[in-house]
Amino acid sequence: MTVAVAVKKNKDIVLAAETQFNYGSATYSSANHKAHKIIKMGNAYVACTGWSLYENIFEDYLSGKKKVSLNSKKDIFKFFIKFWKDLKKNYSYVEDQADDDESPFAHLDASFLIVNKKGIFHVSPNMSITQFEKYYAVGSGADYSLGALFTLYDQKQTAKNIAKQAVEAAIAYDIYCGGEIDIIKV
Repeated sequence: MTVAVAVKKNKDIVLAAETQFNYGSATYSSANHKAHKIIKMGNAYVACTGWSLYENIFEDYLSGKKKVSLNSKKDIFKFFIKFWKDLKKNYSYVEDQADDDESPFAHLDASFLIVNKKGIFHVSPNMSITQFEKYYAVGSGADYSLGALFTLYDQKQTAKNIAKQAVEAAIAYDIYCGGEIDIIKV
């Protein structure tokens, strides 16, 4: 569980995430462990919400790749289609886990928030890609962060300050969010 927030304002694009680590309802002090949830992938930054195992899978998966292109909605979609196929082939413990038994689509059981110079992109668990013009948030604390983003966005603040405050709102109200805040500016 986590929260990740992306904000695009003026010429700045920022991605922020908290660093709390949970195993179910157990959480660990940030003095003992920080779960850095933002990963650099090629020319983009990716925050993953859901299973922390994705950090290990991405690290392993990307170790053999020379170049990852996440420049556009189309590139991101192509990456995740290939990623899904390779997950099924190379990581045998990954299962189809659609929330809806009647869904015909694959299910990653995680959401991803991607930022690059061109914008903010959300990859849903069923791998649909949505681009956002101003801001977006994913994770268990997303509802709190989205409320904060809606309120803060039109104020005279930087993208970095808005993202930080939106993550702080999730930390204040969602028990699965906490720790320190990592912030990356594209």
